Amino acid sequence: SAELCLLPALAALLPPLPGPGGPGPAEAGLAALPAGLRAAVRSLVGDLDSLFTALGLREESFAVGALSRVVAAELASYAPARNRRRTATNKASVIFVDRTLDLAGAVGHHGDNLAEKILSVLPKLPGHKTDVMVNMVELTALQTTDETCNIIAPGCLAQPNDPAAKALWESFMNLKQKEAVMEARRHLVEAASRENLPIKMSMGEVTPEQLSSYIQLFRNNLKALENHCGLLQLVLATVQTLKHPQTSKWDNFLAFERLLLQTIGDSEMPSVLNQLLPMIKSYNERTKDDYTCEDFLVLLIYIYSVFGEIKCGKELDAAEEEVKKALVKAICDEPEPSALLQKIT
Repeated sequence: SAELCLLPALAALLPPLPGPGGPGPAEAGLAALPAGLRAAVRSLVGDLDSLFTALGLREESFAVGALSRVVAAELASYAPARNRRRTATNKASVIFVDRTLDLAGAVGHHGDNLAEKILSVLPKLPGHKTDVMVNMVELTALQTTDETCNIIAPGCLAQPNDPAAKALWESFMNLKQKEAVMEARRHLVEAASRENLPIKMSMGEVTPEQLSSYIQLFRNNLKALENHCGLLQLVLATVQTLKHPQTSKWDNFLAFERLLLQTIGDSEMPSVLNQLLPMIKSYNERTKDDYTCEDFLVLLIYIYSVFGEIKCGKELDAAEEEVKKALVKAICDEPEPSALLQKIT
């Protein structure tokens, strides 16, 4: 989008976590980092220099976190960057922040944002870190309930050649979910009107079923499909996200996180873990509303991130041991462990 540029090639770049004795090796500078991380930092510095060259920027760097200081120092001493700063005309402040300093933000569910939900729940487009697969079967005459049907190529979110789709994506990112869904309906109605499709405009709340019925109007009209293909992909992504079971679970996460933030001052970590324990269920005991193993890992990251100082002791050790046991059992009972669980085990 106009305000956000992602560097997917570096999606796996994470600061080394501090060991038991305090800060990690990143404190000592680039030379102290493992070879793979050194290469990733140099690659990031090269990419950023290319980006700043294209924008004609002379940057002043600030860093929050150990690895960010290393990146900022490397960029400052990088020879091509020094040459660029001598001739660039535009000034900018660049702030580097270690990703591990805000894990609560990355795993929390406080955003009322449609783009975030679409990117969270729909499957990733193969080979991509920042785009998703949109099931296009609804636009065809092929009616199948097979989730893995791959005869029809998936749609995606990146629609650089469709001005209406680009504008809609901006509203997915910048508006609240309710407003963004209304924008999706408005764009669909405008597109259908331009193609003289028999659309019945309805007021009130937008439902995924209503959007689906509008999409069906385009189905047998190849010219209309071609003209508005980008827009239809984004609206289909919206429909599939709103109907996705993970979206209804989003509110459960949010409720738990709010409850946790309210009780955090009064309760110790062991009591929070003991509350969590009965919710950890094996595959055979779970219903669709229960948390999966991955959901628990996300919740645990959130809990430990927002808790701050945790008092060690026998009570904490006992509570953590029980949670570990329950999680290990749940992970071992998974009939088809996800890629993440396989990596962990």
